Amino acid sequence: MSYQINDDCISCGACETDCPNKAIREGENIYEIDPERCSECVGSFAKPQCTEICPVGAPCLDKTNPETTDQLLSKWKQLHPDEPPKLF
Repeated sequence: MSYQINDDCISCGACETDCPNKAIREGENIYEIDPERCSECVGSFAKPQCTEICPVGAPCLDKTNPETTDQLLSKWKQLHPDEPPKLF
């Protein structure tokens, strides 16, 4: 599953700079996560960085977009073709 940002977002921007896939951008009212780019940080980190850095817990799993770890890793590899994934 990719992550999404809920209405608790305070638009601080902390999550945007920590996303290894550049999946987070400023939306009209709150930050948004592009599900096509979100790999839950699989391939880069042991834990999703947006959830680690957010001061209000706004990033949450998008349960309407289920994905396996293999699917997330495949997505990461497409975004980072010249890098080996970090496996935890």
